Amino acid sequence: MTRVTAGLRSTAKRAQVDTLIVAIAFGMSNVGAYLLNVIAPRVLSQADWGEFGSLLAIVVVGAVPALGLQTFAALRVAKLRTEDTASRDPRELPRRDLGQLVSLALTVSAAVTSSLIVATPLLMALLHFTTPLPTLCVAVALTGVTCNGIFLGILQGAQRFGALARLIIIDGLGRTGAALVGLLVFGTVIGALGAMVVGTLFVATTGWLMCGRPPLVKREPGHVSGVFHTGQALLGLVLLVNLDLILARHHLPPDAGGEYAVGWVMTRMAYWLPYSIAVVALPRLADAEQRRRIVPITLGFCAGLNALVVLVTVVFGDGIVMLIGGGGYAASTLPLWAFALVGSLLSLVQILLYSRIASADRRSTVLVWVAVGIEIGLVTVWLNDSMIQIVTAAVATTAGLVVASALIEVRHSRLALPRSPQLP
Repeated sequence: MTRVTAGLRSTAKRAQVDTLIVAIAFGMSNVGAYLLNVIAPRVLSQADWGEFGSLLAIVVVGAVPALGLQTFAALRVAKLRTEDTASRDPRELPRRDLGQLVSLALTVSAAVTSSLIVATPLLMALLHFTTPLPTLCVAVALTGVTCNGIFLGILQGAQRFGALARLIIIDGLGRTGAALVGLLVFGTVIGALGAMVVGTLFVATTGWLMCGRPPLVKREPGHVSGVFHTGQALLGLVLLVNLDLILARHHLPPDAGGEYAVGWVMTRMAYWLPYSIAVVALPRLADAEQRRRIVPITLGFCAGLNALVVLVTVVFGDGIVMLIGGGGYAASTLPLWAFALVGSLLSLVQILLYSRIASADRRSTVLVWVAVGIEIGLVTVWLNDSMIQIVTAAVATTAGLVVASALIEVRHSRLALPRSPQLP
């Protein structure tokens, strides 16, 4: 065995361990969210649960800038490690650079919070809230959520996946876990959201400490632009994950829309299942040479894992539908495998999108928004008479997006290959 081969095997083994650690952390962090969605309808009245569910949806959408910050910071720190140090500890990176990232987080979080505060009257009218206090609580909570995105990204870019896993778990406990405690103690929407505010601010403080307490340093002007372009691409992906459900609720009768939502749960499961693979791979995508080697490997792992998911839904689809939706769906003819396929394809899109973001190819990220427009057009104009038609539109759109993104990736990889010198 050559030294190079041994090094590659060691790297692959470490990546597998890191992926497992991050996957376990995500699983543990989601326990609070699961319990909150199970317990809240039993504690709150139907009207209050409807209000609380809407507010939780706002939190999910409002957290997209945090995801953009995390991705931007992970790539930035990974690049710094390549240029300046081989250390895995972000505290040994230039504190000026880390301080700029913290200042960037405060800038973005202030923009997110102030935007939601300004939009509070509109949200009250659209969602029929009787008081602005719940929306204001969500706005403050998003301050902590957004700031913590930068600390997650710093640890991710430094490839400190053990510390990243701990902060992911703390984030889950501080966000949904704290809301659950507030709900059980006070039994009100405000009580749950107030506890969430405290929890998210605690999580952000913990993340700052775990990253070595970097000081505030004036950020570079281009950082905000970088986060914006990263965030808009990821927002398009998040919208694609949820788009078919929104379209189904608009075009289908209420009962059919509810049945479609059961299938959509499978879409989310298939999409998020290999997410830890993407988290571990992202820092390595900052280097062009590693990117050419890692993207095909990562796509292969995700495709293999999701092929198993699709196969399971083909064989045990009816039982899984009842497991998700309950006995009332025993007679359902829902094509669960198609929903699993949509989520699987979107997980591949995520890897390819990360690669394009890492290479600063902003034009290619527009493809995601083109896919959003195509899916809306397909369903609005043509495929809107049944669940099968709508999920078919989702499959066709995401499959086309995977093919187009893969072709762009192959083209850029070939262009980046070093050319042999010409003989005189």
